[in-house]
Amino acid sequence: MLIEIWSDIACPWCYIGKRRLEAALADFDHRDDVDIVYRSFQLDPTAPTVATETTQAMLAERYGVSRAEAAQMQARVTELAAAEGMTWRHDETVHANTLDAHRLLHLAKEVGRQTELKEALLDANFAGARNMADHDVLREIAVGAGLPAERVDAVLASEEFAADVRADVDQARAYGANGVPFFVVDQKYGVSGAQPTELFGQLLDRAWRESHPAVELVAGEADGACGPDGCAI
Repeated sequence: MLIEIWSDIACPWCYIGKRRLEAALADFDHRDDVDIVYRSFQLDPTAPTVATETTQAMLAERYGVSRAEAAQMQARVTELAAAEGMTWRHDETVHANTLDAHRLLHLAKEVGRQTELKEALLDANFAGARNMADHDVLREIAVGAGLPAERVDAVLASEEFAADVRADVDQARAYGANGVPFFVVDQKYGVSGAQPTELFGQLLDRAWRESHPAVELVAGEADGACGPDGCAI
């Protein structure tokens, strides 16, 4: 089973949705047969590459609310994160461009460390309030997640994987997704938003049944059949 997840490092609901899906997978009998691929999506492609303000200040300006109201918005989602076992510093996060982080995630997929890097980036942003546009920060996180340092440096010094990021965004829009998180199972079922763990569990069960149909036994007796102990006469 393939699960593709479109998300952004700067998206709090993406982190919560990730935790809820992981909880559903923990109770899924076939979890070892599930492959997860993280796809790129930028909530704000125009965000600065040099961070100059907090996310809280950006939210207040964008939605025309006071800083106190923006803080309340962040506090509500921080409480939901706590219910999923996470401790955030959401009020201290900075508004920064995530393109380079996404490019590194494509590198991570190439070297088989995407899951590790995705978790490390989200944790650094929301629990660590680190600058996700700073190359020194990104390099530290990527190398710590097991990516080869020389490849990390080469990607950050170039535009490598930028086209792959754009292709992911285009595919999300082709699916009809204008926001994240967005989950696609076996290129057949799409789920938008950080849905409850129970819904993810139902989705996993349904997708597995449809891709692995059971054979219905219509005759209860084994007359005229051979088995490990011989043949019925």
